[in-house]
Amino acid sequence: MPKAAWFPAEEENSVRILITGAHGQLGNELKRLLESGQAEIGPISSAYKDAEVDYIDIDELDISDHEAVDAWFVAHDPYDLVINGAAMTNVDGCEKHFDQAFAANALGPMNLARACSRMGSKFIHVSTDYVFPGTDPRPRTEADVPTPISAYGRSKLAGEGLALAAYAHTFVVRVAWLYGYVGKNFVATMRSLGEKYDEICVVDDQFGNPTSANDLAYELLALGVTDEYGIYHCTNEGTCSWADFAEAIMQGSGLDCRVKRVSSADWKEMHPESASRPAYSSLENAHLAATIGNKMRPWQEALATYLATVGRG
Repeated sequence: MPKAAWFPAEEENSVRILITGAHGQLGNELKRLLESGQAEIGPISSAYKDAEVDYIDIDELDISDHEAVDAWFVAHDPYDLVINGAAMTNVDGCEKHFDQAFAANALGPMNLARACSRMGSKFIHVSTDYVFPGTDPRPRTEADVPTPISAYGRSKLAGEGLALAAYAHTFVVRVAWLYGYVGKNFVATMRSLGEKYDEICVVDDQFGNPTSANDLAYELLALGVTDEYGIYHCTNEGTCSWADFAEAIMQGSGLDCRVKRVSSADWKEMHPESASRPAYSSLENAHLAATIGNKMRPWQEALATYLATVGRG
């Protein structure tokens, strides 16, 4: 197996990076950080100065097509680092179209991991808190055994296993409740609803970690300059319910919209087609703390920065 590339590159060439799912929330934040050299947490590693980055999405490469993936890697100079942010993330859609979910969330990362193995590229694969069932009310560490309860979670867990089996120089990074400055997310949705309505219903018995895509991008790039391969949790610090999160968004946005707390059972009755969600999917960043250090901010602090930034337009 080829040796993974070192950072900074031993030659004087710039670091070469491939980012899939580049049109999404995380892809946009990675681009922001790589172009500016700065995250909200702080500056990124100088190893990324003048990095050559290919930002691609499904319109350019379908990662579930192994022949297309192989052809892409053959046609491009070897990458030092590949970050996979591509996924089918529609939880309800995964229940209805599991074949598509498995192709994107399991076969896709396996194809990329195999290509990275042949080229000697480090590989970061982004996964999810939904690999856990959420039945135990305590934050999960990387040592806990995942047993997903949804098709989305099963497809993502399969992707983790296939990627790790295909290539030893793989980082699997589980995230939760992600929001960024570009694209659809819970924060943007709550702000939009809060501008239109006096009251909205939000589930109050599902708990997790709201996570800034800007903070996540920082930690992914920090991992990318190391050889500390394995499974990581990477979320902002602290646990809350969706209703708690919604109230913080309304308050921080100056919106006079009441959050009516409802149970998951109430929501299921209103939306019977919706997939099961973990009741308690809070993650603990134990492996980060034990290796490169956990710099993820408290979720309230990260949200306040986000709201102040979007408030400035």
